[in-house]
Parts: sequence; structure tokens; C-alpha cells
Amino acid sequence: MLRLTWVQPEDLLGHELRQAAEDGREPWAIAARWRAAGGPEAPAGAGASSQRASRYLRQLAEDLLDELADLPSRLAEDEPTDLELIRSGTPQARASETHPRPAPTPAALEAAWLGRAVGCLLGKPVEKLPLDAIRQLARSTGNWPLTTYFTARGVPESLLTDHPWNRRSATTSLAENIDGMPEDDDLNYPLLNLLLLQRHGTAFTTTDVARLWLDELPPGRTFTAERLAFRNLLSGIEPPHTARHRNPFREWIGALIRADVHGWTHPGAPEAAAEQAHRDATLTHTANGVYAAMFTAATIATAATGEHDIHSCLRTGLTVIPPRSRLTKAVTHAIQLAHTHTDFDTVVDELHTTHKDLHWVHAIPNTALIAAALTHANGDFTGSICRAVSGGWDTDSNGATAGSVAGLLAGDPAALPAPWTAPLKNRLATSVAGFDGTGFDTLAHLTWSLTHREASRP
Repeated sequence: MLRLTWVQPEDLLGHELRQAAEDGREPWAIAARWRAAGGPEAPAGAGASSQRASRYLRQLAEDLLDELADLPSRLAEDEPTDLELIRSGTPQARASETHPRPAPTPAALEAAWLGRAVGCLLGKPVEKLPLDAIRQLARSTGNWPLTTYFTARGVPESLLTDHPWNRRSATTSLAENIDGMPEDDDLNYPLLNLLLLQRHGTAFTTTDVARLWLDELPPGRTFTAERLAFRNLLSGIEPPHTARHRNPFREWIGALIRADVHGWTHPGAPEAAAEQAHRDATLTHTANGVYAAMFTAATIATAATGEHDIHSCLRTGLTVIPPRSRLTKAVTHAIQLAHTHTDFDTVVDELHTTHKDLHWVHAIPNTALIAAALTHANGDFTGSICRAVSGGWDTDSNGATAGSVAGLLAGDPAALPAPWTAPLKNRLATSVAGFDGTGFDTLAHLTWSLTHREASRP
């Protein structure tokens, strides 16, 4: 039996009920109807439940998903998705905008690409594992606090039985198995965004993103919000409705992991980077899912000038998103925790307590953790990626974004410790056509050329 993940209506309904409660709707009556009919809770960790639902339950789930979409939200004014409404509430973003600076050097961009890959690779074996399991696995090999890649050597069999590595990643991402950068969606999306800028320039539309995905992105390489947006496109639903129609994952982390290229190519122009990230993100996400991408793009655009420390970059990132949004509050709180506590485990424990009701792939806790890791490490590369991954949740995505920012701040691949970068062998695997086996130096030069192409246009 094929149970395709992240698309079954009976599985989506539980996630949508949770999303409705989070974004200020009142789903309780609909939830009661679902449970009275015998409807299951959302799968806790996987993308599909193990059993197929009855035809009746599936039809009921589809009907209730549509009913939930029509419920009004009390947070609508504080958390708009429309760009002009976002801008009307963030006048400080215009005040902080500077004239675009010269593009970062190819060396700085190579460090950013490498940093993204290294951080992703560090987090891959422990993706989906609970925080306590990550700590136990690392401690069992003397690698806590984290300072290097995870290894299975020396881990007690009983611990691996209780907490097995991510089954898709262990064969390519444990220290003893690394041979180049394996494929990951955290690298596929930046590659796709290079293609996007090559074909359409920075004036691309959300529809251009959709067409590119249909042409170049294998559906099986998409997950959560991206998979549902893909399904919606194939059903004839057009952007931006693709982000909302029966898509309970629209505030999860997927748009954030697509933001780097928008920041890299807008040095010194954080609002422009955020606006470009918004056009990309609204294919699949709304509200805080979109803000996470805008915040990340603006942070990276500020870092790309080479003139700001990590704390200034993060402050600038916050200026482009609604100040009363849940994401702003979460990131601000995380940064405060990182400044307050010298022990990062204490920061992580408080974040997990604060966000215990959110899914481990939700954008809010993961963006907060990234900001806390970068702050606590003062932008240091090793410190940033190790803190981001050690905090759990979406470990590979968090490591990737922290690594991208910290690598860019480092400014040169030679500034990244060789034990991190040497195993990648300047080579990444991908299903994005034309990029499989490409080196990070090549990607850096391509990114640099795209940045210069846009800067030279009248």
C-alpha cells in the first residue's frame, strides 16, 4: 500500500486544527465533529498515518478543511500576508535601507554556500530525533557540546535501538560515511533560486517560481507546504491560493530554507531582499511562514555587506516583519535568552518549554533557535552551527541557515575549519538538473555573477 506523505486529507485535518488554534481561529466545534466521527489525530512525526481512512472519513476531512479555511482569525491585523500591509506596519525597514553595496566577493559567497552545506550535513543524522536523544547520542561519543560531525562509532547498541539515526541520512552524513555533500532540499532550493534569477532576474513573479518548480523540481523531493502547493498547482489552483488551499503547513519552515539567495544577491538592501523572498514564499506559505523567509533574507542581505556583526544583522532582519507577529516575539525572546544565559543548553530548554505546543517543523520555534544560536555564538562559524543543531527540532535546516549566515560573516572558505569542509570534497549531489556534482566555488561564482548582473542594470 502506497501512503504518500503530507497529502492525505485525514492526516492534514489534524494539522489544520492545530494551525487554526495557533493563528487565532476557533476550531473547537469542528474538532469535536471530527473526533465524534472517529477521526484520528495528526501523525506526530511522520507525514502519513499507517492506516488508510474510510471513504467517509476522507470526505469529511476534505469538507472540514474547507470549513476551517473560512473561519475568521483574531490575529489577521497583526499578521497579514499581503506585502503592502506588511510594509505599512514596518516603516523602520525603509529607514534602515541603505544604498546597495558592492556584492560580496566570490570567496565570501563560497564560504556561505559551504557553510550552508556543512550546517545541513551536521544536522542530517539527527533530524526528527527528540532533543534528549540528540544529547544522549552526542554524549556517548564525547561530542557534547557539539564540536564535530556525529558518528556511530562508540555509540551503545541499546541507545541506537532506542534512538536510531535518520534512516535516509545515516549512510551519507555520519562522520565515517561523508563523501561529498549528499542531496538535501536545503540545498536544492537555493539551486532552484539560482535558476530562477538566471531566467527571470529579480523581477520574477510568484507564478514564475511555480513554473520553474513544475519544470525542474521532482515532486518526490518536496515536503509539507511545498508538496501541497505542488499538488494545488497540478489541480489548477493558482498562486497565491496554492499556499492556503488545504495546506496546514503554510507556517512551517519551508519558505525560510529558500531565502538565502535572495539575501546574497541584495547586499545592503534588506528590504529588497525581503520583498524578493516574499514573492518566493507566498507560493507555499502565509503569515509567519512568509515572515521567516523575509527575516532570513534581510539578515543575510545585511551580512553580505561585510560591514555588520551578527547582532546588527539580526536586528535589521526584524525590521522587515510585523512587530506584533508571533515570529517577532519569538525571535526577540530567543535573542534575549541568548544574551542572558552563558549555558546554551539552558537557552534551548527554555525555548522548548515556550514552544512545546508547536510542531518540530514549524517556522516560529526554528527561526527563534537559529537567532539564538547565532547570537550566543557571536556569529562564530563552528559555534553557530553546533548550537543550532544541538537545539533540536528541524536540525538540518537550522544548521544550514546558521551556517550560511556565519559562513558569509567569515568571508572566506579558508576561514572555515578544514575538518568541516574537507569531507565535502567541493562537490554536492542534487536532482536539480545541471547541478549534480557541482563545486561550491562554481556556485559562488554563479551567485556573484547574478548579483553583478542585477547591480549593473539601469
